[in-house]
Amino acid sequence: MKEGIHPKIYPTKVKCACGEEFITGSTVEEIHVDICSKCHPFYTGKQKFVDSAGRIDKFNKKYAKTVKADSAKK
Repeated sequence: MKEGIHPKIYPTKVKCACGEEFITGSTVEEIHVDICSKCHPFYTGKQKFVDSAGRIDKFNKKYAKTVKADSAKK
């Protein structure tokens, strides 16, 4: 390996929005994340929606209209 071309690796403290903290290695000393393995739906098995700007409600309203139209045709 060449000397002087690799970035310095720090013991990094990762902080999640849920309050979980853990240590890993990275080129930065501190990382803030919105979701981690303690609160991610894939690992917890619980469904959790993070709604920003009402996108989920907008989708549900739009989808509800198509379901009503499909049932009316039958």
